[in-house]
Amino acid sequence: MAPQARTAVAQLIIAVDGRSGAGKTTLAVELAALLREHHTVSLFHLEDIYPGWDGLESGMKRYVSGVLSPLAAGRAAAWRAWDWAADDDGPEHRTEPADVVIVEGVGAACRAALDFLDVSIWVDAPDEVRRTTALSRDGATYAPFWDLWAGQEEAWLAQDQPQLTADIVVTGHRDAAAPERVRLALTGLPQCGSLLAAERAQRRAATVQIERWEGCPDDTALFTALYGASERAVWLDSSDAEPGVGGRSRFTIMADDGGRFGQLARHSAGNTEIVSGPVTARIPGPFFRWLDATWGRRAVPTPDDYQCGFTLGWLGYLGYELKRETGGSAVPTGPLPDAALIFAGRAVVLDHEQQATYLLTLAGPSHDQEVQDWLAIARKAVREVRPLGRPRAGSPPPIFSSRDTRAGYLDKVLEAQTQIRAGNTYEVCLTTSLNARTRQVLQPLEVYRSLRRVSPAPFAHFLRFPGFAAASTSPERFLQLSASGALRAEPIKGTRRRSPDPELDRALREDLLTSRKDRAENVMIVDLLRNDLSHVAVPGSVSVSRLCEIETYATVYQLVSTIDAQLRPGTSRTEAVAAAFPAGSMTGAPKISTMAILDRLERAPRGLYSGAVGYFSLNGAADLAVVIRTLVLEDDDGGTRLTLGVGGAITADSDPADEWDEVRAKAFGVLSGLGAEFPDN
Repeated sequence: MAPQARTAVAQLIIAVDGRSGAGKTTLAVELAALLREHHTVSLFHLEDIYPGWDGLESGMKRYVSGVLSPLAAGRAAAWRAWDWAADDDGPEHRTEPADVVIVEGVGAACRAALDFLDVSIWVDAPDEVRRTTALSRDGATYAPFWDLWAGQEEAWLAQDQPQLTADIVVTGHRDAAAPERVRLALTGLPQCGSLLAAERAQRRAATVQIERWEGCPDDTALFTALYGASERAVWLDSSDAEPGVGGRSRFTIMADDGGRFGQLARHSAGNTEIVSGPVTARIPGPFFRWLDATWGRRAVPTPDDYQCGFTLGWLGYLGYELKRETGGSAVPTGPLPDAALIFAGRAVVLDHEQQATYLLTLAGPSHDQEVQDWLAIARKAVREVRPLGRPRAGSPPPIFSSRDTRAGYLDKVLEAQTQIRAGNTYEVCLTTSLNARTRQVLQPLEVYRSLRRVSPAPFAHFLRFPGFAAASTSPERFLQLSASGALRAEPIKGTRRRSPDPELDRALREDLLTSRKDRAENVMIVDLLRNDLSHVAVPGSVSVSRLCEIETYATVYQLVSTIDAQLRPGTSRTEAVAAAFPAGSMTGAPKISTMAILDRLERAPRGLYSGAVGYFSLNGAADLAVVIRTLVLEDDDGGTRLTLGVGGAITADSDPADEWDEVRAKAFGVLSGLGAEFPDN
């Protein structure tokens, strides 16, 4: 019988599927118990209707036509339980419709069932664990038929591949946190609609608690003590802030995805995966649509002395290739996710201006003990950590090669100028990359410590995710959005590498300050950002509070401007971020047509480089830096693959040789931190 179209009924049908012994029944029963706190729940086990040990295929047909079809239509399902002793159908049973219907067993999410299901969950476990579990549960009865049943499973899996279509994947076996994590994942799936509003409300009812400690411990030692062993962690590091003064970014934020609320979000190939412990939920669609649904704005009471915009939430990066969602073209992406964020339910914030440390926790009434356990660890670290010794980035220094030779890069500069003369663009932010591979595995945190020592910066950051990390000395803010809706962008255009000779150093600063070319580059990006922000701002609120001012860093001088605006009431905060993404200082102007030119010139994905790093806070605030001066480290078969993106803005009067020198200048801070040299090619 072919499945019929679903009728509109007020219920949610969840299939829990997986191979024998994977832990489906345990998960389904415990999930049902959790959901019954707020909903009526019916639970159906497919093993009750399989017609014998060779009956998987026919059992799935019986399940779809006799159980799933009526339940999906809002009617009770009448079915006969298989009598294993009589080898025939037994008495009739009924499964009633409910707010939530959970169907569990091998084949629950078979292809014929998909039209009737709202959510499919795939439970996976190693083969040896599954066999041991299944046989210990069913004893000698199952043992003679294990191979027969396993063969049927193999044939069905090869055809239907339900693990690939699952909305949620549960890995491991009988993880104690799995049912609660699955419930949390369900609340984030669009297809669950408003039915699980009670669960969402329960999470939102959790309160943010902020505890203040006087003084700021050593940043590196504190991060190492609290997050050095975390597989997923973010350190937004105001590494050039001065005690009692702060700086353009006076706050340092540290967090991982530990604790009950911790999650990882990664976006690739048009899908966002949410990883919560052993549970992975797949949400199809654009990244910014997911972010808009996830990143709301809520009232978060904070102490008067707490002035940081971050009140827990999402932290991580948005890669350059997300431009496909904001007017740019889709191009082949690299091996890393287009975006990766962690949700932090606990974090540490250092206020370098006030010389205070804040411990932030998110907790509901039933999670006080977990919060207290973490606070005890964090308090001890704040009190007791001491500065670490010099970092050990690795020896010998990596040997880099450039994706473009000097001659090849100069040819691309000339082609960009041809496009400018043709009227297709005014400014092209051309980039290339430096690449290396080490035979030994580098320790990303040690690499980052080396970089921040040589080249501290207001928007430096260290990100660690499974298989890769990013170590950055970025000086540039992409976009800041306060809880009250104040917007600020601070583009950088114009760079001079500093000299150890004081007189020459002063001359380089003056040369940048008076350069007509660099000023023109900066002003064009200011105009571009004024236009970007005008789409989401209160009319008349866009202003330029500083234009082409010099900022001084350890290795370079930079020309920086500031654009301010006020978010228009009722406008999505995600829309404000998307309107300005990617940063105009990394594309050129006009943005859309210039990105198309860059696609043709560069012929390679930028990945993290040219994207944004920062946070999306529970209170609706965000602060994002431009990903420049950033080293990406990827695990690579016993070694480490290194990538450093570099580039500069091309205008009609650019000198190609000078543009190559600017690439070298921008790479210097990162390369010197590694003890490496710019490649001669």
